[in-house]
Amino acid sequence: MISLTRNKKLYESLNRNDIFSDRLYFFLLHFAFFLKNFKSDENQKKLQEIYDFNFRQLELSIREIGYGDQSINKKMKDYINLFHGMLSEIHFWNSLNVTKKIDLLKKYLSDYDDLKIIVVYFDDFNENLSKKSLNLFLKSVIKP
Repeated sequence: MISLTRNKKLYESLNRNDIFSDRLYFFLLHFAFFLKNFKSDENQKKLQEIYDFNFRQLELSIREIGYGDQSINKKMKDYINLFHGMLSEIHFWNSLNVTKKIDLLKKYLSDYDDLKIIVVYFDDFNENLSKKSLNLFLKSVIKP
């Protein structure tokens, strides 16, 4: 998912140079679609492990940037709340029209000129995820 956030096409309609938070928002959006598509009783334990790992890594990244312990706790709380907001809205993605999808993305990607490109990107990403199994993404990542 990190490599997906490096896709230069995602930043073409951004009005400025991308920053850490832009890449983080894209990571969290990708992750929300990932969890939405693979949420099931049989995947619950694996998805929880992936969720925990991702947010531990995010915390480590914030520490590497140089934030203090109090700042890290606040940032993590903010990022987790942001993610859960994204996740609850992404849940209804398939039933939204393009205008509603653009409105949804505007909440997180406000500095973009053309969010329709991003909507098409996430429509394709969502469709590709729906055609694959969780195990395809876990091969060589999680030991059996």
